[in-house]
Amino acid sequence: MNAAPLPSLFVSHGSPMIALEPGPTGAFLERLGPAIARTFGRPRAVLAISAHTLARQPALLAAAQHDTVHDFGGFPDALYRLHYDAPGAPDLAREVQALLAAAGIDAPCIDRGGLDHGIWTALRYLYPAVDLPVLPLALVPDMAPAALFALGAALAPLRSAGVLVLGTGSITHNLRLVFAQRPQAGAERHGADTNASDEMPESRAFRDWMADRSAARDWDALFDYRRRAPHAVLMHPTDEHLLPWYPAAGAAGRDAAPLRLHESVSLGSLGMDCYAFGASAGALAAALA
Repeated sequence: MNAAPLPSLFVSHGSPMIALEPGPTGAFLERLGPAIARTFGRPRAVLAISAHTLARQPALLAAAQHDTVHDFGGFPDALYRLHYDAPGAPDLAREVQALLAAAGIDAPCIDRGGLDHGIWTALRYLYPAVDLPVLPLALVPDMAPAALFALGAALAPLRSAGVLVLGTGSITHNLRLVFAQRPQAGAERHGADTNASDEMPESRAFRDWMADRSAARDWDALFDYRRRAPHAVLMHPTDEHLLPWYPAAGAAGRDAAPLRLHESVSLGSLGMDCYAFGASAGALAAALA
């Protein structure tokens, strides 16, 4: 068991092409895994909550072994040849099921596996050896942010038990906007993270609002982001890519301010920000510095 609880994390994965063209975000994730190990020790497993593994109720993919899911189309052949077939975590699934049940949340364990691209493209850089057990927890896309935060709070004991709670999505995500501006962007390239001068002002405003409200621990505003954040509906026409932020935050509680560890943008409007949550987030930031 780690001396200090692990921080929980939210990482932006952007386009699947990040797996071939890491850009600054991939380079950051390559540093993040070793920084976690230096500061807290190697996690025993990853509990992953992704924008691309969705269900009508929370469910745990409890297979003993995962396959790589190439859940996208129209990309170069080299991307489909990449595999991240990580071990599963069926024993951890039962632990998580019990924690959720104690909070009144029914989450069946399903004897099936598979890592969607939101999970494996991030883990490809965080843990390239493909030897860390992974447990996906399916996201319910119509749960409100406050309810997802409460679900994350039920997972808090995992952080002291060496389990890395990882939300993966994108801090901004409007693919129609991306393709309207750059019609070939998705199929041809991830779009190495662009200079700030290339970012849409609406994207910048939304990302900065998230960081500012996080620093202020303004949970009421963060839970109500679709009404209060600038350009929220433009940046998230549907909000499944932001929703994994909330259970990751909930696993760390309200007391510590969410800490933005990395910020950048891809293709002009795909925000690639990454956050750490909990009192130990500052130690991770120091290790990265």
